[in-house]
Amino acid sequence: MAHLDIVNLVQRYDRQTIVQDVSLQVQAGQIACLLGPSGCGKTTLLRCIAGFEAVAGGEIRLDGVCVSRPGYNLAPEKRRIGMVFQDYALFPHLTVAQNVGFGLSQASAAERQQRVEHLLERVGLSGQSHKHPHELSGGQQQRVALARALAPRPQLVLLDEPFSNLDVDLRERLSLEVREILKREGATAVLVTHDQNEAFAMADVIGVVTEGRIQQWDSAYNLYHRPANRFVANFIGQGVLLPGRVINEHEVEIALGVLPSVDPVECGRSCAGCPQRQPSEPCAVDVLLRPDDVVHDDDSPVRAKVVNKAFRGAEILYTLELGSGERVLSLVPSHHNHALGEPIGIRLDVDHVVAFKSPGA
Repeated sequence: MAHLDIVNLVQRYDRQTIVQDVSLQVQAGQIACLLGPSGCGKTTLLRCIAGFEAVAGGEIRLDGVCVSRPGYNLAPEKRRIGMVFQDYALFPHLTVAQNVGFGLSQASAAERQQRVEHLLERVGLSGQSHKHPHELSGGQQQRVALARALAPRPQLVLLDEPFSNLDVDLRERLSLEVREILKREGATAVLVTHDQNEAFAMADVIGVVTEGRIQQWDSAYNLYHRPANRFVANFIGQGVLLPGRVINEHEVEIALGVLPSVDPVECGRSCAGCPQRQPSEPCAVDVLLRPDDVVHDDDSPVRAKVVNKAFRGAEILYTLELGSGERVLSLVPSHHNHALGEPIGIRLDVDHVVAFKSPGA
């Protein structure tokens, strides 16, 4: 049984549907993420899970118990859910220890003190218990907010854009720390973010959301290397789609040559008996190439011209123009520092082909 089970969830504001037929499962101890652009419905979905909003259709279950369905909405305070907000939402007049222990009113003083001390040690703030929120950095305040959410031992922890107010370096470091804390506590969690780096650093499973629908519910690796559709391919990571034609189930031809594929090439049609397989009428596809699929190789006879470059410290992201006029991206160690307009050798290192049926094909 899944710890969190959402079945065909629908949510509307007036006549506008915000969440459309969403189904997902989060297992106990798993960290899940809802990732998508602003306005895609991910925060509305989180609010429905928390019980802040009644649902228009479907069900939400926690440990097999229905907490939301049309006409029934278990109160948020009865769901045993911990919330970590974007703006921390700490009580400014309370100390760090008082903030963390706020949800432990039913515990004895000794139990409350023990739990607070344990969590402050977990989040690396053992010596800060007497301070007030304004005396802490943004990263420290976020740790306090996490400790407060974990204090009552909730069934589920929900994190709503928790690092968006922090600078980039701190955001990346803190996301790894928060994941470690959640794992040590054995917590089940759902994170909402628009930042791919946060999602990749924290989550065991990620749902890419757009227009109120989950486009793919998968690992970070599969979202990047095996995207389910064009939206996921374009939203996750970087890459280009090159036109190609399917020669057979295991070969696709693009401007850089023929790509072999161990897995059958998916192009939206069944290969068996497909008339588009005839040589005179090949199946037209767009093939996804990531920057790490295009390898810089001085010995390669295939040349491409540098038309743009973005220095990234250890690496340079090159935009390269092929002889056909099409462009690809290549991520190259930064000691290979080539000038704009310079031709460089490249080769492909693609272990499986990701192809989508060409529009109009």
